[in-house]
Amino acid sequence: MSSPESGQTVNTDQHFGATVARLDQWADDQLEKLRGNPIADALFTTASHVGDFSVLWHIIGIARSVTNQQRARQTLVLSSVLGVESLIVNQGVKRLFRRVRPTVAGDDRFDVRQPSTSSFPSGHASSAFTAATLLVAWDGRRTAPMWFGLACIVGLSRAYVRIHHVSDVVGGALLGLTLGAIAKRVVRKILG
Repeated sequence: MSSPESGQTVNTDQHFGATVARLDQWADDQLEKLRGNPIADALFTTASHVGDFSVLWHIIGIARSVTNQQRARQTLVLSSVLGVESLIVNQGVKRLFRRVRPTVAGDDRFDVRQPSTSSFPSGHASSAFTAATLLVAWDGRRTAPMWFGLACIVGLSRAYVRIHHVSDVVGGALLGLTLGAIAKRVVRKILG
């Protein structure tokens, strides 16, 4: 595998072993079959952009808040939880792993923001799954396909634009589910 600057996936054996490296390469090969499709390119680059700084989840919180007072309070909780999640992931977990990204600035075919943190875990995936966990807790299980489907698109977008390895996205999703579950319990204790 070649260097990160070339837009190709880098060798990740040193970080998580050969099996994970093969998974990452296989997943990148599958995503490559979609890259260049105008609909997939638009979907995943847009998802990547609106996932920056959890903007999508803040917009969703604000949109929900206009319906009633309880949802307005939930918006503040969601934004606060996402702030804590970002600190934990970007200033804590990523510093422990310091994993090299598959490319320095993403695939040249996609105009995306160049992150300043390391690759593992995906912050987009972590925030998406944290938010989805809380939204499902508040809106009911019937909304799970919508919120978790959106979270999957945001997370996968990062591998699609080659800012993350797929294993970074999986790790971020698992971390987000965990942080979301913890936040759900804490919020219930505080707000009742």
